[in-house]
Amino acid sequence: MKNFWRRLRLYGVGFGIGLIFVFFFFRNRGCTWLPENRVKNTFLGKVVVVSEDNQRIFDKHHLTDSMIVSFLDDGSISFGSSKKQGDTKVYMIEKEINGKNVALWFSIPEDAFIAEAVWPKGSIQKFKSTTTGYGRMIHFPNVKSFVYLKENDELTKQMSELGVKDEEYIQYLMKKSGLIDFSKSNLKAEPMPEQFVVLPREKGDTLSARTSWFKDHIEFYQFERN
Repeated sequence: MKNFWRRLRLYGVGFGIGLIFVFFFFRNRGCTWLPENRVKNTFLGKVVVVSEDNQRIFDKHHLTDSMIVSFLDDGSISFGSSKKQGDTKVYMIEKEINGKNVALWFSIPEDAFIAEAVWPKGSIQKFKSTTTGYGRMIHFPNVKSFVYLKENDELTKQMSELGVKDEEYIQYLMKKSGLIDFSKSNLKAEPMPEQFVVLPREKGDTLSARTSWFKDHIEFYQFERN
């Protein structure tokens, strides 16, 4: 019996040390079951975009893309100051930047593949997604392939006419300089929100496409050329 309690104490000490490593050294990143990390991982599984208005504010405060995305890695979510209900959820995430505590909002429309990084303004409970201008893509899902080209004759014809090779080519353009046209997107469309993607190309023209979120992939189902 003494050996049993001794082993139990040793197990408890080891378990405690493990928790210290997880919570302090790894900053909770190893605990995907925690509510905070579930929210962060949801955002990191989306395309994070920054609108033109917010970009100007971020530039003014010297916040780079990597700094903004780092809020989703080791920032602290203020659940009490977040909008956790409704079609578009908005979370306040705080982090120390250059010795100052900074708070950003991250919004995520229901069933959309985009999430917005926003400089706080007004009431978070009255937040509305951007509907004008363009949003620059600053983060993408950390998977090998997140683009899906819908298989039908019409899309195949469009791809041939526009010189679209495959999913890998589209994914390359998105990461290089992809934009979201907020004015042509419809986040309340049924059965799934529609996001209008703009893809500048090296040859000087621009591809545009209507897209939606489909089985953890961005489905492209109609192309246009500008």
